[in-house]
Amino acid sequence: MADSLLLTLPCPADLTEIDDALRMLADADYRRFQSGLLPGINPARVLGVRMPVLRRYARAIAGTPAAAAFLADLPHASYDADNLHACLLSMMDNRAALICALDAFLPHIDNWATCDMLRPPLLGRDLPALRRDAARWMADPHPYTCRFGIEMLMVHGLGKFSADDPAAVAEIAWARGDEYYVAMMCAWYFATALAAAHDAIWPYFAEPLLPPAVRQMARRKAYDSRRISPADKAALRAIPANFC
Repeated sequence: MADSLLLTLPCPADLTEIDDALRMLADADYRRFQSGLLPGINPARVLGVRMPVLRRYARAIAGTPAAAAFLADLPHASYDADNLHACLLSMMDNRAALICALDAFLPHIDNWATCDMLRPPLLGRDLPALRRDAARWMADPHPYTCRFGIEMLMVHGLGKFSADDPAAVAEIAWARGDEYYVAMMCAWYFATALAAAHDAIWPYFAEPLLPPAVRQMARRKAYDSRRISPADKAALRAIPANFC
């Protein structure tokens, strides 16, 4: 139903029409499902727009004056509006404008799902610049800004590996391992990096280079990964879980 409704929606003239469109595209059953996955988020903020529908709507309005006004209108009232914002940022093609828009938006992210769907491909085109921005984001006290910086190193940095990246993520793990959503992204980074740069990353699992809790999270993610070989999973299980 939402797919067919998309075809009938007019190009939005203002912010109110974007908000109205999100409410029209919402799915009550999906709203209940999503609300259960977002601890700490007020269920009233969740409308229940499915992600494929939200991405198609973002493509339909990208570049319009209404979309530009929407991006400038922070904070948003709903979780779905935050996700629409993330979709629109991921479509930007000007790096300087993207960085400014990210710096404005990141402080308003209040959940892992919005943070993790924000993956602008444009950032991967200039890795030295990305690493500078990632370092700045990782140093931010806001947990989801920090999480986003780590995620960008994972998404874009592993293709052209630098040993400085895992060292920087490990430093964050030691400093902020008590922040669950930061610690979990650190663990996700190392589990993913193990498949991409095995020899450089293995010591982070085999030696006390990470806080024990983060290392255990990373091990669990590695066990679940299809990119980690059965031999490496067996070797990980052979490492004592509680060494310091």
